[in-house]
Amino acid sequence: MSSDRLSFALASGGLSLPADGRIALFGAPGDAALDGLDPARVEVIQTFFPDHTAWQQRGITVQTEPEGPYAAVIVNLPRARDLAEDRIARASALAPGGLVVVNGAKTDGIEALAKALRGRVTLLGQVSKAHGKCLWFDGGADLADWRHDPARLPSGDLTAPGIFSADGPDPASQALAKALPATLKGRFADLGAGWGWLSRQILTREAITELHLVEAEKAALDCARENVTDARAQFHWADATDWTPASALDGVIMNPPFHQGRKADPDIGRAFITSAARILAPHGRLWLVANRHLPYEATLAESFRETTEIGGDNRFKILQAARPSRQRR
Repeated sequence: MSSDRLSFALASGGLSLPADGRIALFGAPGDAALDGLDPARVEVIQTFFPDHTAWQQRGITVQTEPEGPYAAVIVNLPRARDLAEDRIARASALAPGGLVVVNGAKTDGIEALAKALRGRVTLLGQVSKAHGKCLWFDGGADLADWRHDPARLPSGDLTAPGIFSADGPDPASQALAKALPATLKGRFADLGAGWGWLSRQILTREAITELHLVEAEKAALDCARENVTDARAQFHWADATDWTPASALDGVIMNPPFHQGRKADPDIGRAFITSAARILAPHGRLWLVANRHLPYEATLAESFRETTEIGGDNRFKILQAARPSRQRR
């Protein structure tokens, strides 16, 4: 959420929030400023664990599901169009007689959504700033056809709007699954487990005694709970970069994320690698898949004494690392 854009709209762009009542912030990142907002009236709706935790630490009320009605709902526009429409539709239903504010960057599709909204509601105002727009309209408009609930793929798997690879298993995970040894055994974790497809492939190994699915996006983890029904599976809504199991693991498998918004950020994958080394037993091993261009080798060399490329193509590399050198906290 560009707080500059929102604060500009509140200070000089004509946006006036209701004087009383709760104000919901949909999808606001944990470091977003609250300039122009009364923190005591704010309720953040956030399903991404690191941001959820950041708001808690700031002393702001934060939920994973909205409990309206609200005097106003401020929607932080996500990248995925179906999730953006769903947030706006929910906001309108949750603010009858109130106000809906939509704040988004051009790269996240605010121009197209603004055009679509003009055919559905009367825009009360808008400002353009920081490569995006902030616009607002009266709540209560019927936008029910913009709701997008979790849905089943032809395979029967449940996915949800906005989660990674919501239309099916991604090619990198498929490549990693094919490269995994048939002899995997013991206690494992899937860091960044998403909606559970890779975890289900891991669990085809009978010698796996338990598998921890660690996922920061609650919507994805909720789908994984439906998709992975094996009794050996344990589910954790957590940040994979600081999650710690009860005891050290025999193996970690992962297809780590490498984007923050639209910007590629290899530091996320690097943090996953150091976390894997931290939670593995001395004999433990890591298997990961990454886009060919991502510079993970230096971090692997710092965190493990042995690293081998065991597969891949011009798009992906599949790496195995052994003998973790980082001490477990």
